[in-house]
Amino acid sequence: MKLGWTRAPLVLASLIGGLTAAQADRIKNPTAVFSGLDKITGRIVSFEVAVDETVQFGALQVTSRVCFTKPATETPNTTSFIEVDEPGSEGKGKRVFSGWLFAASPGLHGLEHPVYDIWLVDCKGGTEVIAEPKETPEELPPIQDAARGPNDPARPGDIMTPAGGTAPRPPAVETAPLRQQAPQRQQPARRPAAPIINSDRPN
Repeated sequence: MKLGWTRAPLVLASLIGGLTAAQADRIKNPTAVFSGLDKITGRIVSFEVAVDETVQFGALQVTSRVCFTKPATETPNTTSFIEVDEPGSEGKGKRVFSGWLFAASPGLHGLEHPVYDIWLVDCKGGTEVIAEPKETPEELPPIQDAARGPNDPARPGDIMTPAGGTAPRPPAVETAPLRQQAPQRQQPARRPAAPIINSDRPN
């Protein structure tokens, strides 16, 4: 039983999956640019935060850990991982946000605070392109189309033979000989009837 054509879709799917899993290159930037909204005053302020630097915005302390952009040849995708703390009583801070911000989608995974809104605007200053490792698709074992021996184990999709040897033959079916029909006699062609002529006239 040949499995060449049944394994072909699996090989194609694994190749496509490996290509989509590979990550694109990105640029690491030293500075992140944010905008903040004070909901009480309605004032919007733009501010910059260097990587691993903490900046005070209102009552919040914003720390940027990384800021990535894409090369100019790829689809823009600006992201930054930030940590936001709110000072509490007795000098103990409270972590109110820790996660990624996306410049293209400010409302996605954004900071939720009753007084302040913070969103990522841009990353700047980066020139070094970080090449992401490309994942290689998993190699499948070679396809074996050779005929298997009688003692090889059965595999899914095989036609099973009953225990005890070869499968029994179906019973013979008796059929009657075909009757040959006698040739039909050809009827002699009839002559067309002569037209009737009016013979009422005197001779």
